[in-house]
Amino acid sequence: MTTREPSEVDALADAYTLARAELDPLFGTAIGLSGYDHLMSAADPDFHDADDALARDTLAKLDAVTPRDETDRVTVAAMRERLGLLHELHEAGEQFRALNNIASPLQGFRDVFDVMPNRTEEHWSNIASRLAGVPQAVDGYLACLREGVRRGYVPPALQVREGIVQADQLADPENSFFTTFHRTAEHGGALALELDRAGVAAAQAYGTLAAFLRDLEPQAPAADASGRDRYRLWSRLFLGAEVDLDETYEWGLDELARVTAEQDAVVETIAGTGATVADAVAVLDADEARKLRGTDALREWMQSTADEAVAELNGVHFDIPEPVRTIECMIAPTQNGGIYYTGPSDDFTRPGRMWWSVPPGVTEFNTWREKTTVYHEGVPGHHLQIGQAVHNRDQLNLWRRLVCWVSGHGEGWALYAERLMQEFGYMDDPGDLLGLLDGQRMRATRVVLDIGVHLGKPAPQRWGGGTWDAEKAWELLRANVNMDEKFLRFELNRYLGWPGQAPSYKIGQRLWQELRAEAEAKAGASFSLRDFHSRALNLGSLPLSVLRDAVLAD
Repeated sequence: MTTREPSEVDALADAYTLARAELDPLFGTAIGLSGYDHLMSAADPDFHDADDALARDTLAKLDAVTPRDETDRVTVAAMRERLGLLHELHEAGEQFRALNNIASPLQGFRDVFDVMPNRTEEHWSNIASRLAGVPQAVDGYLACLREGVRRGYVPPALQVREGIVQADQLADPENSFFTTFHRTAEHGGALALELDRAGVAAAQAYGTLAAFLRDLEPQAPAADASGRDRYRLWSRLFLGAEVDLDETYEWGLDELARVTAEQDAVVETIAGTGATVADAVAVLDADEARKLRGTDALREWMQSTADEAVAELNGVHFDIPEPVRTIECMIAPTQNGGIYYTGPSDDFTRPGRMWWSVPPGVTEFNTWREKTTVYHEGVPGHHLQIGQAVHNRDQLNLWRRLVCWVSGHGEGWALYAERLMQEFGYMDDPGDLLGLLDGQRMRATRVVLDIGVHLGKPAPQRWGGGTWDAEKAWELLRANVNMDEKFLRFELNRYLGWPGQAPSYKIGQRLWQELRAEAEAKAGASFSLRDFHSRALNLGSLPLSVLRDAVLAD
């Protein structure tokens, strides 16, 4: 691929990216830019106003430039869509009620430390400096929440209670992440004392946050639903496209029924006619050949499965650049049960990583449940998708490579990638296929649950009739998702507090599959799946509406 001379649009996109990293150092660390790790972001109302002003200024500058080529036209379309939505969210005051159990500032101030380099004394000095900034960041966040109270934007009671629990854990001086995570590192003297002092101060700040949330809880509304107007805004953010929410809800019901029937057929091949999913799970869990014991065995299995996929898919179904052929599989320092991916740094000195957060006391794992997850997070899923965009630096500016992440594009691709591995023959084993369908069924359930609860849709009689609420949603989850009840409760609380995010996976998969069908119909006999994937992935993450126009453009 030939090197592309950067354009005026590229310069504007890069300038926005660097300006935003200066404003929000946590953002700089998250996207892998060096030079920001020693700084902590502000989180007060003035910070959010400055962030909005930067977005508006960049939008105005975009209006004054002329795209030079198709790459520029895609960049301009994507930036207008993304930055325009950020402005809409700011105008709606969403920064003043940003509290949920998984993706709010409460978690963000702590989670950034997971992706910071920690191999050298300079790295630990950066960590100490940032850790010392946590109290000021918490103060800024509290200022936003107080402004939300003044405006009547109080988070739902469930999310406030979840926040109290998490803040209390981080406030515990003996067991807080902030006071313990650095103790196993090999550093001493003044730096060790600095880390200790900063960790204690950070924990105390979270104690202040927990106390505020306790005082807030009596004012918090009991209802979890966001309402249609807020939901439409968040749905657009997570998809990069506007969908008919009522039609999508009906499609979700149909898709749930279809995947359930597909899963039932696989259950019969595993456990016999009339067997239930629980029967099939019991058969698979009793199979010693599918069992892993200990986190070392889990990590080694993840790594070997991911490496095998890279080796066998490269040059056959995909063209995988050399730096992207390396992925690190890690056991996460947290213990909340999540599995996630973090992308490589811009220069690939920090490789793409698949993380497994193992809950306390869990020592046995079953490969049939998780093989599809390795493909989802690794190759051909997130690692290929994100790594290929980062590698395509000759064609994509900083913003396109590192910033423009759209959940419906990324998570939709990862679900599409799981189905691709079935299409390529990697999920022929009935156990592995059951694991894939288990995940697909969960994602279809989330479409029904999320839209149903947040829009106040009528619930089918099978799920209690009337209007969807948290209680009916819980019964829907328990009937359709094969997970530990504690984890399932965490998931439900996530959906209730993060409107529009969970359905973006399955809706995104739907839009990817529709795009492939459109591209194939347009190309006819000349259609190449390998070329379709290369063209789409080389564009980087985009709003799905922009992706469609770019892929189908002549």
